[in-house]
Amino acid sequence: MTAHNFKIFSLNSNKGLAQRIADCTGVPLGKIKVSHFSDGEISISIEESIRGDNIFIIQSTSEPVNDNLMELLIMIDACRRASANQINVVIPYFGYARQDRKAQPREPISAKLVSRMIESAGATRVLTLDLHASQIQGFFEIPVDHLLGSPLLARYYDENPDYRDADIVVVSPDHGGVGRARKMAEFLHAPIAIIDKRRPKANVAEVMNIIGDVKDKHAILIDDMIDTAGTICAAADMIVKNGAKSVSACCTHAVLSGPAIERLENSKLREIVVTDSIALPEEKNIEKIKVLSVARLISDAILRIQENRSVSPLFREKYEGQVELNADL
Repeated sequence: MTAHNFKIFSLNSNKGLAQRIADCTGVPLGKIKVSHFSDGEISISIEESIRGDNIFIIQSTSEPVNDNLMELLIMIDACRRASANQINVVIPYFGYARQDRKAQPREPISAKLVSRMIESAGATRVLTLDLHASQIQGFFEIPVDHLLGSPLLARYYDENPDYRDADIVVVSPDHGGVGRARKMAEFLHAPIAIIDKRRPKANVAEVMNIIGDVKDKHAILIDDMIDTAGTICAAADMIVKNGAKSVSACCTHAVLSGPAIERLENSKLREIVVTDSIALPEEKNIEKIKVLSVARLISDAILRIQENRSVSPLFREKYEGQVELNADL
């Protein structure tokens, strides 16, 4: 271990995951008070000394995105002013990641703006999981450790008897996710297929055809996130029409906004496997959804960072840490 103590603090976005991470590391969550003034301004008070400590702040910038982001920025500033040695920001779900480039004239690159804000507030390192666009790592001038969810998801399918001996094909719902699907396929020793689609406007996907063979196979759709579920449900319909025996889906980030739950319940998907990078409220925890915890994966990364060891072994091979399924989530 290094000479510096380390402490873990949780903000409001995903307290359950933060507690599970703390339990895995054996370090209790730090004492902190997050409150709001009557006009909505956020107030944060760290109720213990952190002078000279290495701090890990756990906060997904999920819905409500702007409130959670502002909480994070204020906490980073508080840690900097309290003389923390390192301020490591753990962002299991990085909001604004889909705004990573100018798709049309006069558009902002909001992911770059958010990155600069986090860095300017005083963060010294970012630990995140399955960025929508991996090049966002380059938006920071501080170290970014980018964990992958596919090894954890692959282990679920590898250990599930319903899939272990099945004729599986891993399917990417679009061309942008081919790398992710290929990684999963390598873990499962399976072929891949690609959904060729065009998107007429935001949150509306039109599926065109399938590149690859899904006939008489058990298809596993993989994406980094499921938002309104339009893409994933349309892809499932197309896969079934092309003769697949069954189709399931998996993703790291269960955003599940708007009509997502209704679409998933009425879809041809056998099950949807997600992680707890975003807290899943009770009304969205339907029977089809299986939740894996990333707590062990993130806690292993935190310990490796604290001990100045490499993080890359956590995603080079199929993750061998504990896989928790709907475990007190």
